[in-house]
Amino acid sequence: MKPAPFDYTRPRDWSAALAALAAGARPTAGGQSLGPMLNLRLAMPETIADLRHLPGFGVIDQQRDCVRIGAGTTHARIEDGAVPGQVGAILARIARNIAYRAVRNRGTLGGSLSHADPAADWVTVLPAFPGHAIALGPEGERRIPLGCFVTGVFAVALQETELLQAVELPMLPEGTRFGHWKFCRKPGEFSKASACVLALPGSAPRAVLAALDQRPLVIDDAAALLAAPEAEAARIVEGLRLADPWREALARVALRNAAQEAA
Repeated sequence: MKPAPFDYTRPRDWSAALAALAAGARPTAGGQSLGPMLNLRLAMPETIADLRHLPGFGVIDQQRDCVRIGAGTTHARIEDGAVPGQVGAILARIARNIAYRAVRNRGTLGGSLSHADPAADWVTVLPAFPGHAIALGPEGERRIPLGCFVTGVFAVALQETELLQAVELPMLPEGTRFGHWKFCRKPGEFSKASACVLALPGSAPRAVLAALDQRPLVIDDAAALLAAPEAEAARIVEGLRLADPWREALARVALRNAAQEAA
């Protein structure tokens, strides 16, 4: 199938982008999620607003204690080391295992996070960071904790009048530990189970379990998981009451392996 007819607009600044959104336009950046939906006619917007040319949309700005990553930053740029420091090394590791390089050349961090597919990599990893999603609306910027940004399957905390402008992550200190594991039946496929654990010195470790066909599970204090990965992973997954035994098994393995790596 081919997309239903639509109009195309390319706002030159954020004010114009917000105006297009208010008029009913569907925003897009890399188009790696929206494109297939258009072709299958799962999405039939009257107008598409191309955000790629907005000022600062793909800019990475290192500040004293954090790094601000524009929502239009591609997976490929992250993979190639554009984000500095240890946080950049962690994100590069995640980015290089997203789909294929052709997808990573166009797909964006903000687009993937805003689409909120429960099996997407950034949906798994970013909620573990004590950072913020920066939403821009008619009343200015709004900071949303990353752990609260994804509210459900294909659902996020953005209001209808807001766009995701950037993601802010803290610069990670020495001694930071990180673990990540995901299962895909073949390279490039969406994961069937994924988990990550981030442990900062002096703070409670955080963990995320995703690809559950539901909102990612964010564990604000994963100390027990690091202390006893096997038993605690089994206890956590049992409480989710997943429908299929194979999904329970994969979720347990994902959470256990991520915790063991971080520990």
